[in-house]
Amino acid sequence: MSELNLMKLQNGSDVRGIAIEGVEGEHVNLTDKAANLIGQAFVLWLEKKCGKKANELKIGIGRDARITGEKLALAAAEGISSTGAKVVNCGLATTPAMFMSIVFDQTKFDGSLMITASHLPFNRNGIKFFNVDGGLEHEDIEEILKTAQNLTPQKNSSPFAENFDLLSIYAEHLKQTICKELNSTESEKPLAGLKIVVDAGNGDAGFFVDKILIPLGANTEGSEFLEPDGMFPNHIPNPENKQAMQAIQKATVQNKADLGLIFDTDVDRMSAVFHTGEEVNRDSIIALFSAILAPDFPGSTIVTDSVTSDRLTFFLEKKLGLKHLRYMRGYKNVIDKCRELNEKGIVSPLAMETSGHGALKDNYYLDDGAFLAVKLISSLAKASKENKKIESFISELPPAGIEAECRFKIKAEDFKQYGKKVLEEFKSRAIKNKLNLPENFEGVRISFHDKNAEGWLLLRLSLHDPVMPLNIEGKTQKDKDAIVKTAKELLSGFELLDTTVLDN
Repeated sequence: MSELNLMKLQNGSDVRGIAIEGVEGEHVNLTDKAANLIGQAFVLWLEKKCGKKANELKIGIGRDARITGEKLALAAAEGISSTGAKVVNCGLATTPAMFMSIVFDQTKFDGSLMITASHLPFNRNGIKFFNVDGGLEHEDIEEILKTAQNLTPQKNSSPFAENFDLLSIYAEHLKQTICKELNSTESEKPLAGLKIVVDAGNGDAGFFVDKILIPLGANTEGSEFLEPDGMFPNHIPNPENKQAMQAIQKATVQNKADLGLIFDTDVDRMSAVFHTGEEVNRDSIIALFSAILAPDFPGSTIVTDSVTSDRLTFFLEKKLGLKHLRYMRGYKNVIDKCRELNEKGIVSPLAMETSGHGALKDNYYLDDGAFLAVKLISSLAKASKENKKIESFISELPPAGIEAECRFKIKAEDFKQYGKKVLEEFKSRAIKNKLNLPENFEGVRISFHDKNAEGWLLLRLSLHDPVMPLNIEGKTQKDKDAIVKTAKELLSGFELLDTTVLDN
């Protein structure tokens, strides 16, 4: 297999590809052969990282509900076991559980793989990798793929040394976390009297109902799509998907639930719905978890991605007394910055993207949707005892404004270089016009707080595509229109940047 083909499987800090035919124009490139080679290469990488020989390593493999998961897991296991490493089959699991398999006393794996493509359609699949330091970095994946291209596929009729029910161990860990938060025991049914509905989207999150909520006494009537089904027949398991969010909103309201929870396929993301059906995502979910954490971490820093709004900054800093560090997009970027701050002695309890990826300092910096749900449910139970609603935590968060995102195509051959020039000139023009440019780590951000407009915009360059996204938010439609007008003026004259979408 050529380096070119394997390198095309890299997707930031993991591997993604098309694993089965079924979508017109999309052809298989994540094959069993590729998984086999990548498995071998992961062992070679892990040997150097751990300072152990292959036959001293124990590696776990889990998968999500996708129809190609079992065969890819088997192929990867054949590659891994051919090196002499011991492979443990964890079966249906979650991405956070596969990291925790390195932590749990019952497993203590040296490394682990999760076969998943997160929220992508049924024909896609991928591989996420973990070692004791957490998820691998972009450079690590590049090294593994380059190594894999020089290897030969290996066969093994019995690649798994053992099977292990990791999901039950992980669920017990989450269940006991709730009990500890509520100073209770399972037998005391600490969630009795609460009604919580879950939408698993036929992904991997169904266990959250059967193994956590019901044993602790919660009423879960109305929960839906709990059975794993890799064809995802009801909706895409993605909290950001409009159809998925509408489904959990409807289920929450119809069943008069106190809270609705929705997870993505591999359960590293979640979002919530209040009893009114109001969705809690993007700014509001970051605000909610920040409010939950604020009493235990006064004056601490919350790290977010670059597209959070000024209303979130106002809430975090003026209402909660926290600091807001708006960093770069990409959940690994946000998590790494949170880790960096804590290593410097700057307390940062939470790193969270508007996509719903959130990691807690006190949970191994792991983006774990189920663990976030546990924190949320614990806070719900505490609030309920005081006759409060969970939404009271963010009652002072200003209402969302009028948002828009435009994506400008770059027609230049070297799109990155051209995009950088656009950003430099855009910033220069903004400064000449005496506009307000707050501290920013990605692209150019402008805040508007005057008689002409109230809101903000952010122009940035896509990491991988010849596109420049522009995010705009105005407090009212009039504010948004004024900001669009300013954006047009600042973007005029760039012949290789297609801004015609601003005219619509």
